[in-house]
Amino acid sequence: MWDYTDKVLELFYDPKNQGAIEETGEAGVKVATGEVGSIACGDALRLHLKVEEATDKILDARFQTFGCTSAIASSSALTEMIKGLTLDEALGVTNKEIADYLGGLPEAKMHCSVMGQEALEAAIYNYRGIPLEAHDDEEGVLICSCFGITDAKIKKAVAQNNLFSAEQVTNYVKAGGGCGSCLTKIDDIIREVKQEAANKNLHSYKAKAKAEIPSSEQKRPLTTVQKVALIQKVLDEEVRPVLIADGGDVELYDVEGDKIQVILKGACGSCSSSTATLKIAIEARLRDRISKEITVEAV
Repeated sequence: MWDYTDKVLELFYDPKNQGAIEETGEAGVKVATGEVGSIACGDALRLHLKVEEATDKILDARFQTFGCTSAIASSSALTEMIKGLTLDEALGVTNKEIADYLGGLPEAKMHCSVMGQEALEAAIYNYRGIPLEAHDDEEGVLICSCFGITDAKIKKAVAQNNLFSAEQVTNYVKAGGGCGSCLTKIDDIIREVKQEAANKNLHSYKAKAKAEIPSSEQKRPLTTVQKVALIQKVLDEEVRPVLIADGGDVELYDVEGDKIQVILKGACGSCSSSTATLKIAIEARLRDRISKEITVEAV
């Protein structure tokens, strides 16, 4: 038995805005539909929008869903959330906001909120007459053939929801939930996304830090305390998230001048490529952030 919130059960037993919106020829109003999912895969959602053409405001929203309790509740919640919004405002609605509206969803059912977000995007682009290939940011290499999920869709789910495991990815977009042959590829994609995020944070942090330091102080040598604090910050914010996503971790052990000693944990400690982890994931990053003279070794 799933642990559903009262709001989920309320919208399941008494769903709001269920049904279709028919085109009546009303002046200044247009109806658009977005459809995602597949009955063969277990869930399908058709979302209908009634839009005021002059303002792009959503006057009404209705849904038709084939699926479980979470799918029906998520669809109903979505329609309640977007009424009165402009199309651009509605495009900003995330699957997390849908789940939050419901007071939360079991993690294994988060794909239902994702389905709602995707149906909304499809309806809006259909309204605007934009061809699928012109707006679909989820084109890419097919990763999960069981559910037709691409690497782009997996990357989007990982980035938007801060996912760290293949199991979580399955819960959000179903990839890996069939034969399971793609789970290794999903792990690789997670590592790639985390690495890209870490690199982005690095560049952003460096630019911000440089801007905040007066030019007269930017070349002043770090004190020992400052160096240790900065090393720890880099490890915590830029290195550990990447290692944790791969089942490992790292702990700062000692600092002697430019010689840094760390303890590799979890998968990193027993991995045959631990030397590469030290040199590429840790030493190179510390050299880039702090000093070109830094060396890192495991103890």
